[in-house]
Amino acid sequence: MLKKSRQKRRSYYTCNKNILKLLKKYNQGIKLDVGCGFSKQKGFVGLDIRAVKGVDIVHDAEQVPYPLPDNCCHTILCSHLLEHICPKNFINVINEFWRLLKPGGQVWISMPYGTSHGFHQDPTHCGSRNESTWEYFNPYHPLYQVYRPKPWIVNRNAFYANGNMEVIMEKMLEEDIRK
Repeated sequence: MLKKSRQKRRSYYTCNKNILKLLKKYNQGIKLDVGCGFSKQKGFVGLDIRAVKGVDIVHDAEQVPYPLPDNCCHTILCSHLLEHICPKNFINVINEFWRLLKPGGQVWISMPYGTSHGFHQDPTHCGSRNESTWEYFNPYHPLYQVYRPKPWIVNRNAFYANGNMEVIMEKMLEEDIRK
């Protein structure tokens, strides 16, 4: 019989207490690495479903809301996570990023292109995206009218020959949308 490893999980209260200290220290907003796993970026607060070294907040990225206050982040990094998000939860997750970001804050996304080998090789990838996906979040594009999620300015939408894509979106306030 295999021995189950016992990872010490931080309590919700302890996690929030530590994050509140960071929020006080960085009143301009924290940098949040969502789905960081073992690879949390330097200077970021790590959020992941697994309680592994480097993770500051143990939380399932598909479960919104996250245990953080509104407008607390100036940058959210999302590296190779969104392809694991169930399509029915995708817009809710992007809307949650919008809630967490300060006005003008950015979400940096990297992921495999929806038709690439990198997307199809991993059995846990369930939501393919391509360059048109992000137009659903642009209030000046006709596709926005389909779901009317929280509004974003798409600053970068790049596809690379290696099969990956990078997207940078900036939080736009709803009242700033030109009618």
